[in-house]
Amino acid sequence: MSLVSEGEETANTGPSLDSEDQQERIVARRLRIAARIEAKRWEAHGEHPDSTKSQTEGPRRSHKQIEDSRQRLSKLVSDGTQLVTNIQVASGARETQRRSEEEELRRLRVEKVNNEAKSSFEKFEDITRKWLLGPEKRIPQELWAVLDSQQQQCAQLIEDKNKLIGELNQELKRKDDQYVKDLKKQGEDIDLLIERMEEQVRNLIKTYREELLQIEKSFELERRELLDQNRKKWEQSMQARRDKELESLMNRIKKVEEYEQQLSQLRVQDGEEYNVIKIKLETDVQTLQQQLQQMKATYQLNQEKLEYNFQVLKKRDEENTVTKSQQKRRITRLHDVLNNLRMKLEKQVKQYKEENQALTDDFNRIMKQYKEIQKKQRHFSAVEAKKFHDIWVMNEEEMKQLVQQSLEVDRIIHEQQLGLPWKAPDLWFMDNVGPLEVQPKKQKTASTLAQEVMAVTAGSVPVRSAEEASVTPPSPPFSPQTVKQILELLCDESGFLIESKLVQLLSPLDKDERSLMKLDSIFGALRIEVEDDVYKLVNFFLKYKQQDKSPQDGEVDTQDSVSTSTTDETRPSTSHITDLIHPNDVLRALRAFAMEFHRPRESHMRQPWSEERDSSEDSAYWSTAAHVIPESRLKVWDALESALEKYFDVLTSRSQLITETSALRQQNTELRMLLHQYLTSRINTELEIPPTQILQVNFVQT
Repeated sequence: MSLVSEGEETANTGPSLDSEDQQERIVARRLRIAARIEAKRWEAHGEHPDSTKSQTEGPRRSHKQIEDSRQRLSKLVSDGTQLVTNIQVASGARETQRRSEEEELRRLRVEKVNNEAKSSFEKFEDITRKWLLGPEKRIPQELWAVLDSQQQQCAQLIEDKNKLIGELNQELKRKDDQYVKDLKKQGEDIDLLIERMEEQVRNLIKTYREELLQIEKSFELERRELLDQNRKKWEQSMQARRDKELESLMNRIKKVEEYEQQLSQLRVQDGEEYNVIKIKLETDVQTLQQQLQQMKATYQLNQEKLEYNFQVLKKRDEENTVTKSQQKRRITRLHDVLNNLRMKLEKQVKQYKEENQALTDDFNRIMKQYKEIQKKQRHFSAVEAKKFHDIWVMNEEEMKQLVQQSLEVDRIIHEQQLGLPWKAPDLWFMDNVGPLEVQPKKQKTASTLAQEVMAVTAGSVPVRSAEEASVTPPSPPFSPQTVKQILELLCDESGFLIESKLVQLLSPLDKDERSLMKLDSIFGALRIEVEDDVYKLVNFFLKYKQQDKSPQDGEVDTQDSVSTSTTDETRPSTSHITDLIHPNDVLRALRAFAMEFHRPRESHMRQPWSEERDSSEDSAYWSTAAHVIPESRLKVWDALESALEKYFDVLTSRSQLITETSALRQQNTELRMLLHQYLTSRINTELEIPPTQILQVNFVQT
């Protein structure tokens, strides 16, 4: 407190806060702030009775204070929220009850109107039937009775209608009154809600400031305690370290002596073990020689078994010759079936041509409609995109103006009011103009994927570049071996898609390069561009093989299975590829793949405008602009505002006192002049001035 008083005396003798010069006021504020900081620093170095307490007695004081503050603030917020939401809950309950009552009344009105309409319709039909009986009446009295009855029934019908209209009007009037009452009640609820919210905000601001002050005090006290305890621990640790170093040195000397004794013992022990191992190895050599003689005898026996198996296979070959003759006869029979199928095929081709012509006409008509729709969609997409861009730019310009104004205000507060240096924040978003753009995900081309897959062997992994290795790629849907087998089968069976000139150029190349060049031509013919298209092709081939299994496999006889098994033993790689898809089905599978996937891909490529814009980064962009002034600076603004308001009140009171002083001085001057006139007048002896007036003049002068 003495340092603060000295700082205030220095500020009074030096630059003054009441000076009219702005620079002098800034210097005075800086001196006052420096004096307060110095006072806090000396106070922090002083002795505190609570510093001797051990932290092991319980949890840290600051954490306990933070937890207590958090609980009090949470309870205050929950109580305030419950107090505010009670109004909304009550209003919702009233509205629910009103709606249920209104629904019941509406149901009764509808039921009443329907009943009245039904009864009126019956009365009207009765009246209409009686009108048809009028021409049959020949006696005037009977005709008069019929007319009178019809008139009474019509009057009764009109009276019922008027009664229903009156009831509905009364209901409408009651609803208008109820609506006015509801509006008045809602206004009262809103006023009460606003009042409670304002009171809650004031209580929260006050409580937050008090709790923040308590937390700062607890942290400061805990810091002092930790400094004292850590200093003591440091001294104890250094002393323990010196003791351990001395003890470690003595232990090292003892261990060196023990290790020398162990080395001498190990030398003697190793010599004895060497002799034992030498004897054991000589015994093992003799045993292995005996086993070699036994293996020679086994080899002679296996040679005789192989000769016997050769004779068995020769006999099987004769049986296969018989089987071939049977298959030839079967082929002749199948040729007759093929001729019949060809005749049926010609009839089907003619029918399909007629259907194709009709479908072509429909396709041309639909394509025209499709192109018109595309044109309209492009127009509307361009209009919407331009409108979105204009609105974005307009809001962005307004946002940038508000950010510049906020930063200018913050700079003025720091430099002119607080006298602190101001540093501009990072304004990267100020350079952006227009909506944000997100780069699409890149995929490998089909040629790159084919090159990597063809380089894969049975146990190798394709080598990736440094950029690809830095990013972990997603796992492919199929193994590289499966993709490689499908692509090799495609190269073997799709040679017609490659030009003859290209085949001549590829002949001098090796097998891998020739396969890659063929795959490029096949991919170009099928419009396969990226890796997803290759995986679609592999998936389609696998599914096509499962769907196109022939039911004739069960008709193959035992001799066919024997010959097939013998052939598969000689060609294992071909059988493995056949498990994926048969070579005879490759062309049909390609035709089906082109018909199924070519048109959807073409329509997708022709409609790039249909893709939606990625707005994942928009919220972060606008949030960055909204929080350009951090929360800490906003708290400084609030504290400065309260201090300036107090300062303004002091200046206002001083201005009023100065005005009153000036008025009193003016009155004293006028009274002095009046008194001087009375004293210097020639006729002052003739005037009789009352003594009370002279006393009043002297009192005012004093």
